[in-house]
Amino acid sequence: MTVNDLPAINATLNAVSTLLLAGGYILIKCGHRDWHRRFMLAALVVSAAFLSCYLVYHYHVGSKPFPELGWIKTVYLIILIPHIILAAVMVPMILKTFWHAFRGEWESHKQIARWTFPIWMYVSITGVLIYFMLYLWFAPPAQTMVSDFGTGSCKTINYSNCARSVIPWGYKKGIRYVTRIIT
Repeated sequence: MTVNDLPAINATLNAVSTLLLAGGYILIKCGHRDWHRRFMLAALVVSAAFLSCYLVYHYHVGSKPFPELGWIKTVYLIILIPHIILAAVMVPMILKTFWHAFRGEWESHKQIARWTFPIWMYVSITGVLIYFMLYLWFAPPAQTMVSDFGTGSCKTINYSNCARSVIPWGYKKGIRYVTRIIT
């Protein structure tokens, strides 16, 4: 495993956290306080593991720019900006929510959890979405198999040295990108 594997691990940890949060919410609504506590503690541990991996990755790699894809980049930024702001805000909220729960201050716990839960869910879900957008859906592939509909021929193009503005899928000048081969 290398530092380049951490984004996929981070997305997985975010997805697991989302499932644990949803399960904890359902469990408390059904009156299963003990199971709710277990799920929420697990979500806290998984989120702490995510934060550790995230910090290690960005310490070693820095930030990864999103390609210039017009309106798609705008959508990405609309998702990313509140994600970053809420991720910073939610850490003290999570700690305060757990503090009240551990002290048995249930009214205070419920009061802040009403705000903490949706923010934590949003950040977890959008974290996975950001990973897909940045590393899978819109990342320039190293190689792409293309089909030219005019001639019906296929050829492999190496994009490993291309600028970040290459559109990795869709239609561009009569060529449709058929299959991405990630190397």
